[in-house]
Amino acid sequence: MAQREAELRGVSVVVPMYNEAANARPFWENLSSVLDAYGQPYEIIFVDDGSRDGTVDELRALAAADPHVKLVLFRRNYGQTAAMHAGIQHASLDVVVTMDGDQQNDPRDIPMMVEKLSEGFDLVHGWRKDRQDALVNRKIPSRIANWLISRVTRFPIHDLGCTLKAMRREIAQELELYGEMHRFIPILAHQRGARCVEVVARHHPRRLGQTKYGISRTFRVVLDLMTVTYLLRYFASPMKLFGMAGLFTFAVTAVAAATTLGMKIAGGVDMTGNPLLLLTAMSMFVSVQFFSLGLLGEVNARIYFSDTSKSSYAVRELINFERDYTTVRLPRTA
Repeated sequence: MAQREAELRGVSVVVPMYNEAANARPFWENLSSVLDAYGQPYEIIFVDDGSRDGTVDELRALAAADPHVKLVLFRRNYGQTAAMHAGIQHASLDVVVTMDGDQQNDPRDIPMMVEKLSEGFDLVHGWRKDRQDALVNRKIPSRIANWLISRVTRFPIHDLGCTLKAMRREIAQELELYGEMHRFIPILAHQRGARCVEVVARHHPRRLGQTKYGISRTFRVVLDLMTVTYLLRYFASPMKLFGMAGLFTFAVTAVAAATTLGMKIAGGVDMTGNPLLLLTAMSMFVSVQFFSLGLLGEVNARIYFSDTSKSSYAVRELINFERDYTTVRLPRTA
């Protein structure tokens, strides 16, 4: 315990919330009970993603009653990834834990995951091995997505969709998250050199409220997978991708042009009626386009690395961030 406290002091729990008024208070009760018993300094950062069902009123009441509760209130709905990114950026303790506010993740897994970090890992991500969700519109799409992502990125993982994760704060705050990128956090962290490990986590069926995500999100995840693959392999040097494509199409141009000239000289074939002449012109045009994309990508990459002041969300209000939330409360008694 002494070694763990010397290395990792305090837990920031980040919880995106969207239309979860019925779950807010029971979730907080369960989470704060576990964190009180754990005996480490902690803060609970609820990020409201533009809720319209009374979630904000519930969260304000919790923040007024508990100084450990901190609120980040968005101006409108920006999505789960933006909410998670905002919460991570506002975290201030050594360990950042992310989890859903629908009570399907179990707070009792947090101490176990933090202990795992103390073994030398930078990120611990949960695996809902016994997932309590609908088969057709949740489990099957998730399994397909996990298999596809694992194969494409070459990152062995069973459950990228599990929100429950524990990360060292310096790793978490380095990540650029947008779109549906929150599910790729282990892959993005691994790409930056983080030591990641997957652990089996508890999972409960949803008891209150309705899920905000269905099978349609699978298609958006596939699109983001293309983006992640590009970021992992070619983001720092786009010319490696577009330049190779340009060289390939230029080779096609050279072969088509030589064949066209050979047919004209040796066989007297009319060049204007030869489809290879059209192929020569088109492949040359495509080759120039690929090289141009590579150069533009290189310029944009340099601009990106020189400007890190971007944000994909707008905050309306911050609550309780000026209070002292690092005190340790004694475990509750009956």
